[in-house]
Amino acid sequence: MKRLLWFGLALLTASGVKAQSDVAFTNYWALQSYYNPATSGLDGKLSVQGACSMQMVGFENAPTTIYVGVDMPVFFLGPRHGIGVGMVNDKIGLFSNKRFYLQYAYHQPLWGGRLSIGLRPGMLNESFDGSKVDATDPGDPVFASSQVNGTAFDLDAGLRYTYKERWYAGVSAMHVLAPTVKLGDDKVNEVSYQPNIYATGGYNVRFRRPEYVLYTTAILRTDLTAWRGDVTARLAYNGEKIRLYGGVTYSPTVSVGLLLGTTFQGIQIGYSYEMYTGGIGALHGTHEIVLGYSTDLNLFKKGKNRHQSVRIL
Repeated sequence: MKRLLWFGLALLTASGVKAQSDVAFTNYWALQSYYNPATSGLDGKLSVQGACSMQMVGFENAPTTIYVGVDMPVFFLGPRHGIGVGMVNDKIGLFSNKRFYLQYAYHQPLWGGRLSIGLRPGMLNESFDGSKVDATDPGDPVFASSQVNGTAFDLDAGLRYTYKERWYAGVSAMHVLAPTVKLGDDKVNEVSYQPNIYATGGYNVRFRRPEYVLYTTAILRTDLTAWRGDVTARLAYNGEKIRLYGGVTYSPTVSVGLLLGTTFQGIQIGYSYEMYTGGIGALHGTHEIVLGYSTDLNLFKKGKNRHQSVRIL
């Protein structure tokens, strides 16, 4: 709801607005490379991830976000480096925001685990379709009368500590430089971004039967003005040929959700439905689909020991 309200306010103050908050993916735990560049190449695999989030379905001009990311280790530099590329297309109403980025991470063994540091430079492209604005005064200079767009440099950074396959904790920041995108040839309209800070963590609960694991994760998001927290629990069956999971997620004062997914032959498929608790109706929630593929690239690994991706911690 906050993102849709922002769109309405943006139309009222289109000459200088603050950008909408970055999308809060329900499956944040599966898209760790999006939230923290320090995870690039962390598990020694080539990983391709994609997500489609259709938020507040049933409302006109509701937000839709598409994310695609690829990351991998770089072994010719040594087993402690990771790189990645990604793209995010976030559309809400007459606004469309695109982000294209490169990312790099360095992984250092520490205290039996690994400390990772990551940087992500990129470009922001913001556009506004003023031709579809239904203004009372069509000549009002506050509103663009045609489609306008602009670009700006962006930078993200992150830290993460991973202890084997038991737990992890990380912190990251998006839009560190607080960029401003000026729209159109005359640069009258502009969109400003505020830094967003993310704290993430996870812990795995093991059972006597090793094929069953309870994955618990949490994320806290804030732009230093507002905040949102999510906690998630997923019970997984990790068989030799197929893996299945089901779980629940909860964001206080915001939403509750259900998650389902499977992994086979390196292909990951997941679905979630997030229902908002703010009174807009159970059918106006968020549908989200995540897809992924990963394959082992560790050329220096001896044998074929079973390896479980740290992304599902």
